[in-house]
Amino acid sequence: MAILRACTTLACVAAVASARQLPIVAADEYPSTPSYPVYTGPSYNSTNGTNGTTIDTKKLQADIDINNLVARAEELAKIADLSLSEYNHPTRVIGSLGHEGTVEYIYSEIAKLGDYYTISNQSFPAVTGNVYESRLVIGYDVPSSASAMSLTPGTKGKEPVYGQLLLVPNGGCSAGDFPVNMTGAIALIRRGTCTFGDKSANAGRAGADAAVIYNNEGGGLSGTLGSPSPDHIATFGISAEEAAPYVARLQNGTKLDAIAYIDATVDEIMTTNIIAQTTAGDPENCVMLGGHSDSVAAGPGINDDGSGTISLLEVATQLTKYEVNNCVRFAWWAAEEEGLLGSTYYAENLSEEENQKVRLFMDYGNANGLYQIYNATDEENPVGSGALRILYEDWYKEQGLNYTYITFDGRSDYAGFLDVGIPSGGIATGAEGIKTEEEAAIFGGKAGSQYDECYHLLCDNITNLNLDEWEVNTKLIAHSVAVYAKSFDGFPKRTPEIETRSLEQKKSKPLFRYKGNDLVM
Repeated sequence: MAILRACTTLACVAAVASARQLPIVAADEYPSTPSYPVYTGPSYNSTNGTNGTTIDTKKLQADIDINNLVARAEELAKIADLSLSEYNHPTRVIGSLGHEGTVEYIYSEIAKLGDYYTISNQSFPAVTGNVYESRLVIGYDVPSSASAMSLTPGTKGKEPVYGQLLLVPNGGCSAGDFPVNMTGAIALIRRGTCTFGDKSANAGRAGADAAVIYNNEGGGLSGTLGSPSPDHIATFGISAEEAAPYVARLQNGTKLDAIAYIDATVDEIMTTNIIAQTTAGDPENCVMLGGHSDSVAAGPGINDDGSGTISLLEVATQLTKYEVNNCVRFAWWAAEEEGLLGSTYYAENLSEEENQKVRLFMDYGNANGLYQIYNATDEENPVGSGALRILYEDWYKEQGLNYTYITFDGRSDYAGFLDVGIPSGGIATGAEGIKTEEEAAIFGGKAGSQYDECYHLLCDNITNLNLDEWEVNTKLIAHSVAVYAKSFDGFPKRTPEIETRSLEQKKSKPLFRYKGNDLVM
């Protein structure tokens, strides 16, 4: 069981603010005796552009040194060890000493760069949940695929509830889908059309004591209810295969009783995003890029997303050697592993004026397995997203490297920016996915193996880093920053006409199936 702790560090308590008014914290306000290990690699004092060296992509890429990246990874591993007393293993999950130390470390490293950057702490409430025990019985059966949804409330009084299993015929996405009398019943609902959270809340408002959502495709169903609602009820997911005989019997008029039991908690803790923006460069035209600072509870997350955290930090450090024409804004998001909470909070709280200043957002994650580009097109995403895809394609081609594509499915921090009309792109390298025969032929490795065999596990430690791919992608990050920090020539402007088009595209596009790692619909 995760132990939730109050935030006591400067990074957590410096501000409780919206993205509309991010407080600027002076470097001399930072604690003189930090609680985390201190990076001992090269550091650079800011000249704030006074050396007259204009940003150049070749030079910035050449500044990326794998030895610096590895040294930072070793420090991050030590920071993850701060959580040993709480979790009995290293982790940087939000609310842990390991995550608080990570936030402090990022802040400290940027603060050392002097006045090249202004640093903002954005605190926000993050929802976390734990399911301690669950059981579902239908008739005389115990469905083996039954699993409690993430962020589900427990059953009433954390006791078993007994009721008639009632089939919801039309998907459960509106009040009219439910039978007239659901009081005390357990609702059986088909997956599809709307989110699991909507289905659970609608069942709760109809009077049901629990809900069972069955898959509409092969395999089990594990997902999240998302943002808590007072109408949510204890909710399970089960496979289509196990649900099929119950659906058939209910459709034939057979009565079925069920027992549902979930012992779960849903809690809220404060955590913190860190934003660093160059003091130089046009503040009306900002290049923005981000990665997440947290890990899952199961392990230290040195690859996911420690490698991305460090890549951004190293690029931000090396950038201080150069003058920029457009402002560059780096972000380290908290609570990505809890459902993209930090990036979504930031994007949703941007005022219209501040939203327009973000010309583009680039999402950068961990390194392993293969080179993937988000297959962004201007036809389906905010205009400019396609230009980012082309930038990555051209760079990989220039390096003589193979690449493949990955769809925008809502699994990473670009989602919140796409939702508010900001052109977005990024690169990925696979996670728990399985390498195909074709990918093995292109990238090497063994077909049928996971891209990252330590994804979300305790073994995601310093030995889980693919140094070659990490260095390559950090140089690509440097390239993307250098190109747009120098000029937005050729990149679509965010005009009212383009904004209207992007909004219409968003209305016609289906909701993301994922919110971070969890299915939401």
